[in-house]
Amino acid sequence: MQTILSRLYALADSEYREFQAGLIPNVSKERFVGVRTPQLRALAKEMVREGSAREFLQTELPHTTFDEMQLHAFIICSMKDYEGVLKEVERLLPHVDNWATCDQLSPKVFKQNKDKLLVSIRQWMQSEHEYTVRFGMGMLMQHYLDAPWFRVEFLEEAAQIRREEYYVRMMQAWLFATALAKQYDAALPFIRLRRLEPWTHRKALQKACESRRLTQEQKAVLKTYR
Repeated sequence: MQTILSRLYALADSEYREFQAGLIPNVSKERFVGVRTPQLRALAKEMVREGSAREFLQTELPHTTFDEMQLHAFIICSMKDYEGVLKEVERLLPHVDNWATCDQLSPKVFKQNKDKLLVSIRQWMQSEHEYTVRFGMGMLMQHYLDAPWFRVEFLEEAAQIRREEYYVRMMQAWLFATALAKQYDAALPFIRLRRLEPWTHRKALQKACESRRLTQEQKAVLKTYR
């Protein structure tokens, strides 16, 4: 672990550290090393090639620094065994404490296992842990809003989530804004009937109206539901 930290600090950028700490205010500034994302991804690939990634994944969680948590997530993303990835995701999720690690934890192997993944997504969305819920909705948004996988019931399940945490509500709004862009006719009733909490409803409309994927006519309709 000390060797990994030494490698991270060798890549540190103090200006980027300041910038990053400002973007993720709920994480203590002292936990940021300041390694840029492309360099972290490259280090994760290097560790996989040299065989040190497995040992790193087996270390005690949570890691001390934000950058180590990111590195952990990127290593998981590169794994090709679905069951192995799912096990590692389940182990990491309870320790995720910010939107960046949550959103950048996006294993490539999930795309080829959508028939299995949905069961886990539904469990994640019912979790007590804030970022596990956000992760579940993020995976639903990423993998199940396009044909042939999309079902209206997925939006029903997402709409039923009632949480106070800001980052959960933001993901919920993002999910419905994306649904409006991809499945407009199916998603519109959730806006028209105001199925979301007021704050989330407004934020979903804002994001949808800022999107280039909706027509001006669609946006005009959405603005009537503000």
